[in-house]
Amino acid sequence: MTDSDRADPLSPEPSAPTRCGFVALIGAPNVGKSTLVNALVGSKVTIVSRKVQTTRALIRGIAIDNHSQIILVDTPGIFSPRRRLDRAMVLTAWSGAHDADLVCMLIDAKTGIDEEADSILGKLGGVAHEKLLVINKIDLVPRENLLALVKAANDRLSFARTFMISALSGDRVDDLRHALAEMVPPGPFLYPEDQMSDAPMRQLAAEITREKIYLKLHQELPYQSTVETDSWSERKDKSIRIEQTIFVERESQRKIVLGKGGATIKSIGEESRKDIAEIVGVPVHLFLFVKVRENWGDDPDRYREMGLEFPKE
Repeated sequence: MTDSDRADPLSPEPSAPTRCGFVALIGAPNVGKSTLVNALVGSKVTIVSRKVQTTRALIRGIAIDNHSQIILVDTPGIFSPRRRLDRAMVLTAWSGAHDADLVCMLIDAKTGIDEEADSILGKLGGVAHEKLLVINKIDLVPRENLLALVKAANDRLSFARTFMISALSGDRVDDLRHALAEMVPPGPFLYPEDQMSDAPMRQLAAEITREKIYLKLHQELPYQSTVETDSWSERKDKSIRIEQTIFVERESQRKIVLGKGGATIKSIGEESRKDIAEIVGVPVHLFLFVKVRENWGDDPDRYREMGLEFPKE
């Protein structure tokens, strides 16, 4: 046996080729995009609410599957815009679709192809990437309805693959993750393997508090509220002290957020603190303030704070 025939048992095995790419999740409001991002990542990286249009900017979740890194872009729900903030959110959603490597079109199995879904299907043909159809909430409708919906959507637009899932229960989410891992392009990982989102923790913490506002006040408070993280500091005992300001447009809204004797904001703060602490892995001390900022929806600085482009018209 020659030296060249001998294998070195200590030499590392050749590293497997990696794949990495951006996958945009696009669809009407409340089809479950944020829930699906969290399910694919396996952790909370974007807010989930019953209230429509809660996702405003392109928040990315990062999932690892075998030798692939999947960067999930949770776009705002696409709807008919009426105000400047609405237009900014819709523009952001379409820019996310055009910039991605793959696009997943989500349709609510119960709602089907309504006016909003039909409009998105009509425009999605202009996106020059492979497109996957994802029927979500399959546990809510009979199987024959699902098959009819899949056929109708594929007749409307040609999809590379179709998946039927329940993002909330996790049913068949793994199948979708494996497929995305195979379809993203070859290339090196863009983020560390243990990173689950590219959103700064200050921004993610603000989003979590905004989610709690919606869950608590979804009927009383319009969605034109925003949260900013003013300070983030680590204390000697390794715990985190966070100060955040909730901005609303009118004094009457400020009173709603505060609640009688401050009970509502205390409840919002407790729920938000628990979620933030779970993500950072250390105790969190969260202090919330509520201020009125009139017409913040027309302030370009606020759009930049949220990662949105300010529509000029």
